[in-house]
Amino acid sequence: MRAGIEVRAAVEGDLRAVAELTAAHVPEGGAVATAEPRRLCEHLSVLVAAGGEILVALDDGEVVGFLLARVLGPRLYATTPSLYVDAIMVAPGSRRHGVGRALLAAALDLATTAGAENVYCAPAPGARDMHRFLAQLGFAPAAGHRVVTTAVLERRLTQDAAPRPTIIRRGDSRRRRDATRAAIEDLVARRRRAREAGLPTGPVDLRAFQAEHAAQAAELAAAREAVPAGPQEPRTSAS
Repeated sequence: MRAGIEVRAAVEGDLRAVAELTAAHVPEGGAVATAEPRRLCEHLSVLVAAGGEILVALDDGEVVGFLLARVLGPRLYATTPSLYVDAIMVAPGSRRHGVGRALLAAALDLATTAGAENVYCAPAPGARDMHRFLAQLGFAPAAGHRVVTTAVLERRLTQDAAPRPTIIRRGDSRRRRDATRAAIEDLVARRRRAREAGLPTGPVDLRAFQAEHAAQAAELAAAREAVPAGPQEPRTSAS
């Protein structure tokens, strides 16, 4: 390790240097950095505002590396906090000089202060040098991450919720035909038993009932008209 390496928490004036280092030096196996340093500064500011930590390594006052970390609270399978290292980067000209170790030593202090029992780091799959470096320090493989944008997830869930066409297989069609045939045979058998017992087997004829009901209504109306009206009061002439 170089004697002049200093690691401290980043201040506002360091964010520009961290953003420029990120844009200029893409990690091995990582995505191509297309964001401008100005946008990266905004991202770093949001990270800090959300409780993240930015550690910078300086060599003679120049930022030569940085580490982004967050303290994660207890979760389902862990009753204690953990420290998650989002990113660690060292300028190519300053690698193999203890800068990465110095950054992780500072991250260890963060973990100890927070009471974290584990330190997680997820470098890019193709970053072989970073994977070897972390393995030398005791980092072991853990469960892999999967990521999806909220827009894609919403679209996929909506597609899955859409009604799907009913597919009738050959076996299902045969079973339906058999069930229909059995229902028809049962209906024929019930009608045969009803005829043998002298019961009606077809629709009920309501015409006689309707005619009788109409005759009763007519008789009731005629009886009401035959009732004489009550006595009327005599009319008095106006004086």
